[in-house]
Amino acid sequence: MSHVEENTLGVVVGRENLPRRTRQFRRPQRTVSTTRANQHVLGNRHLTVGTVAASAALTLFFLMLFIMELPRMPSPLPAVIAWIVLGGIVAVTALIVRALSMRMPTWLFATSLVGGASVILLDQVATWGLSEQHVASTAALAVPALLLAIVTLRETMQVIIADAVIGVALVVCAAVEKRTDLLSLAPELMLIGIAIGAPLLGVAIVRAYRRMVQLELDLALVQSTVQAPRLAVGMLASEELTRLDDDAERLLDDVAEGRLPLPLASQQSTTAAALATALRLNLIEGRKETWLRHAVAESEFLAPAVTIDDTSSLAGLLGAEQRDALLLALWLLVSNGDRWGATVHLVFGPARPPVAGSFRRVRFPIVLETTGVPRRRVDSAAWDAMGTVGPHVDTVREGSLRVEIDCSVDRPSDT
Repeated sequence: MSHVEENTLGVVVGRENLPRRTRQFRRPQRTVSTTRANQHVLGNRHLTVGTVAASAALTLFFLMLFIMELPRMPSPLPAVIAWIVLGGIVAVTALIVRALSMRMPTWLFATSLVGGASVILLDQVATWGLSEQHVASTAALAVPALLLAIVTLRETMQVIIADAVIGVALVVCAAVEKRTDLLSLAPELMLIGIAIGAPLLGVAIVRAYRRMVQLELDLALVQSTVQAPRLAVGMLASEELTRLDDDAERLLDDVAEGRLPLPLASQQSTTAAALATALRLNLIEGRKETWLRHAVAESEFLAPAVTIDDTSSLAGLLGAEQRDALLLALWLLVSNGDRWGATVHLVFGPARPPVAGSFRRVRFPIVLETTGVPRRRVDSAAWDAMGTVGPHVDTVREGSLRVEIDCSVDRPSDT
């Protein structure tokens, strides 16, 4: 059974601990908890309503086609039964999904597929050998419409596999059926293409929508770091500190209540020492990291693609507007580049001499070296964002973009 739940909140629940590309990314637990508690946001409902409406329209089309073919069928009973079974599957599935708060467990998905297979079998029995009378399968072609209706409730890959299996089965049946006029095969293949193509189109729309929401949510999450101090503890480190603090409080409470006698036993002493060491390490390490490192580490899209070389912690000197602009530029460069190959390497410094008359300002370069980011695919908003950070010069090396920004900020002692 799959423990992965896809949704439109921007978080694929169940995959928050899986590795992406070559790095390990862990979504903050508070984000995962929020996602689990809000599975049915308006975007997801609207998307589900749209796919269900499209599924109903496709099913109605094939039902009308069946009614038109009915007089030409010598034994329509199996086809009628197939439509009744299909209607029952749709009704029962809809009731169970609604009762489960718009969730479709694996057992229900598998049962629906088995029922769909029986519908295809019954419909093929009813229409077999009737191609010369221009009678095609209709209930069987309506089965993929069920996949279109549930495309937002199951993993898209599962829908694609099920749709492909149904498509292969229908094409094979159409190909092996005996017919004297080969031209009668073309309309059947066209109908099969319509039936199989609809779920694939639904999958493409849902994937694009999910990625759009994931990008927007990811940007909103990491932008919360722009108001952080120059050196601070990030969201993930805060959660780790909270966990360690809870463990320490529990240990102290056991001592205060007498559940653990003093002096502590060897095992409890080791536990207390480990907690103290972990707390010190987290506090020390957190105070060495700039807001930008935390923003990148906590971003699902930036973490696998962005590396930072900032030995002097110059990123912490940026103002809130410059931070927000730099973060937006990074996000746009990664999201607009090659999805699997776009990377950005940031190099801060070294500091440059101040311009005459601006001795209260600190100047240093910020170099963005990219791979998999062609200049022609860079959004205009990315250029505007980099312009907010400072004047910049861009060059292209081996098809990828390189930008050097001349950044100027207030000296820390003057802020």
